[in-house]
Amino acid sequence: MTFKSYHTGVFIRIFLLIIVIGILMFAVLKTYYLLATASLVILILITYEFFRFLSRRFDIIKDFFESIKYRDFSRHYLEKNKSPDIQSLYQGFNTVNKVIREINSEKETQYLYLQKILELIDIGILAYNTKNGEVLWANEAFQNSLDFPSFKNISFVKSRNKEVNQLLFENFYSEANALEIPIKKETIKVLISNALFNVGEKSFKLIVLHNIEDTLNKTESEAWKKLLSVMTHEIMNSIAPISSLAGTLKFQAEMHQQNPKENSLDIEDLNAGLSSIEKRSEGLLKFAKTYRSLSKVTKIDKEQIQLSELFKNLQNLLKPGKEKNILLDFELKDSNLKVEADAYLLEQVLINLILNATEACENTPNPRVKVLAQKKFDGQVVISVTDNGPGIPEEIKDRIFVPFFTTKKEGSGIGLSLSKQIMTLHGGKIQVISKQNKGTLISLIFKENTVSTQR
Repeated sequence: MTFKSYHTGVFIRIFLLIIVIGILMFAVLKTYYLLATASLVILILITYEFFRFLSRRFDIIKDFFESIKYRDFSRHYLEKNKSPDIQSLYQGFNTVNKVIREINSEKETQYLYLQKILELIDIGILAYNTKNGEVLWANEAFQNSLDFPSFKNISFVKSRNKEVNQLLFENFYSEANALEIPIKKETIKVLISNALFNVGEKSFKLIVLHNIEDTLNKTESEAWKKLLSVMTHEIMNSIAPISSLAGTLKFQAEMHQQNPKENSLDIEDLNAGLSSIEKRSEGLLKFAKTYRSLSKVTKIDKEQIQLSELFKNLQNLLKPGKEKNILLDFELKDSNLKVEADAYLLEQVLINLILNATEACENTPNPRVKVLAQKKFDGQVVISVTDNGPGIPEEIKDRIFVPFFTTKKEGSGIGLSLSKQIMTLHGGKIQVISKQNKGTLISLIFKENTVSTQR
């Protein structure tokens, strides 16, 4: 409607000009001087009014463009008592100014928000002009990492520490690089990376600096704590049955000394117990050495292990567990069944699994743990440990093999993870099947080429 009224106004004025010009020409040709004079005056007035009509609108548009040039979007154009076309222009200008003010407000909010985030993070960030060295922006973390006060130009760094200036501003790191930067009389370890970007015709360099000294110290400290916890847990798992078995043998020997007639000493039981203690002690030493460099182990000491002997040794070693009224049952489908494995490491795995199983079913009526070895139809030998405990909750099944993950207050979270690694070294695998309130079955599966049967 506004454009139509504007065009209509222009059309009417042009039409009037044509009519007046026609009358003026007619009056001149007919020598009607009075009519010609009147027509000329009217023509001048219409032309002047037409000029004002157009120039006023162009002045309004020019004024709006001038405010845009100087980024003045605060002005508000009054729309009342104006012609419809000017009213429409003012409405459009006000809408444009409002939208731009909103955009600027959003940008300013985002900038402040981003600035706050960058100030809060402990990673140093600095951007500067590559031509004149003027600092565009830098957060406190950057200054604190280098122990520098706030500076406006990187020339300050050069005057204060030339080596730091070369490392930070003269070298380019397209990928994160670990550096040692000298600060006063010390050096700090940092990760540094940078990138170039252009804003208009200006070129800037962005430097990201992460002080990893504290992180490395904290990580190292945590690693030591976990390592000590793990080693303590594994050693205690072996020492507990050794200590218990030694105590039982000592008690039997003392009773025999006090009253030999009523307390006969079974030499075979004594010899079997001492052999179990000796083997487990050797296994513990072997375990400690192997665990220390487990990640680098590429070869283990495999041998043909008679599973009946292994089960007999475990039964003697873990016999004191019966004090908890837990039935520990060993079953071997084939008494001649063998596997090719590292005897000490395999024994360590089974001790871990059996102890975990006994702990799991302690509060279960008629607690029962069964250790079974059998050969499957596909030639694989499976040693399984089954308990009738509460089972493993569904929400943690996927995490039980994650190192250091545990639900026990005093657990290390390494038992199953370490067992899995040991089975991997043997070319086998470990499998877990658990049902809520029904128990857990953990199977050690040995491939066919690692087993044999003696007939």
